Amino acid sequence: MTELFAQLRPELTSLMDCFATPAVLLRPDGTVITANQAYRRRFGDGKPLQGRSCDGIMAAAGYDCHTQGNICPLESCGQTGLEQHVLHVHDQGAVQIDLYPIRDDQGVPRYFLELLSPLLNKGEESSSMVGNSAAWREVLHLIRRAAPSDSAVLLLGESGTGKELAAAAIHRASPRSAGPFVVLDCSGLSETLFESELFGHEKGAFTGAHSRKIGLAEAANGGTLFLDEVGDIPLALQVKLLRLLETGQFRRVGGVDPIHSDFRLISATHRDLEKLVAEERFRRDLYYRINMFPIFLPALRERREDIDALAEALLHRLPEGRRLRLHPDTLACLRSYDYPGNIRELRNILGRAALLADEVWILPEHLPPYVRQGEIQATSSPLAQSAKGSDKVEILPLAELEAQYLRWARDNFPGDRRTLARRLGVSERTLYRKLDQLDERQSHAPQLA
Repeated sequence: MTELFAQLRPELTSLMDCFATPAVLLRPDGTVITANQAYRRRFGDGKPLQGRSCDGIMAAAGYDCHTQGNICPLESCGQTGLEQHVLHVHDQGAVQIDLYPIRDDQGVPRYFLELLSPLLNKGEESSSMVGNSAAWREVLHLIRRAAPSDSAVLLLGESGTGKELAAAAIHRASPRSAGPFVVLDCSGLSETLFESELFGHEKGAFTGAHSRKIGLAEAANGGTLFLDEVGDIPLALQVKLLRLLETGQFRRVGGVDPIHSDFRLISATHRDLEKLVAEERFRRDLYYRINMFPIFLPALRERREDIDALAEALLHRLPEGRRLRLHPDTLACLRSYDYPGNIRELRNILGRAALLADEVWILPEHLPPYVRQGEIQATSSPLAQSAKGSDKVEILPLAELEAQYLRWARDNFPGDRRTLARRLGVSERTLYRKLDQLDERQSHAPQLA
């Protein structure tokens, strides 16, 4: 079969070029048989790729497959014989990898077709899309899954979590990427203004309408319409929006002729739409229409392990921040703060600190007092208190250390168990099991008379 591949390499290369995304054909040991032009342009270095290892080629291009918790799909596919779909996060961006085994007559995988779809690229307006936590990897995975389709996407999460950037990432990775990406912020708009913004108006339609105006629904034709804070749309206009989504047609305010627009809808909200539906403040039929593919963006406090990388990326995008560095003590303060304003608040904190810093380092003293207070509160746990007043550091068994921390977290966390489990980075079932074990251990502990 190897000789056959050698004879058919020109034909195989031509066939591989049918893929729009980077594609490469591999042997089981990871050496390259052939690759398409998209792969060569994206990951090649101008030298022949045949016979070289795929991980070496990727590493040279800045996509090291063995860092940041990335799992090699070739190893998994070789072990299981099943196709693999993984998301790799690198310093250069995120890449979705789809690997398919090519079997011989006996059904044994002999060769592997790998398709790579870059999702986010370094240098794009994506500093808020940085992260390698499990929660953020899931977001990137869902974005990659949603992007190629035309399904309506609903982005959920608190304000400041990067919903507009996520919407832009979906648009860039979609077949509509060459079309416009049109944003309409639905919050704070009156019924008249919202209708005019979305549908446009004819000259003389109302006082002040001195000329015809093209609405954003019409401007989004061939691209993506992003409705931010869709939960704030006036109830009286939701039926008109529903009709637009179902028929693709609308009329300008003051107009009589129907206008057709072909766009992909992405919506976002920080509100609980299900609750609004129950309160009859949001139409149930519209909710089901926009909620075809929901994606929840976690709050920054739920992905603390990403704060260091996020802070560095955000700082370097500030004109005054390019010469500065974040001191380790400053990063410790940033990690301990809860960020009710999420990434937007982190960006503002760094902007303030950059203006206050005189030297190369941003120090804790350059942060707002309420951010520094977070570090003080973090030291109030029993683990930190046990070390006070002593020059010795007591080494505890890991099981005991976990038990102490779980006991403290259970007694001091203000939220419910589901939220606590998410904050601890474990499943709710795992948290309940560990707490049951903790209670059982306490029940068997010797009691003082």
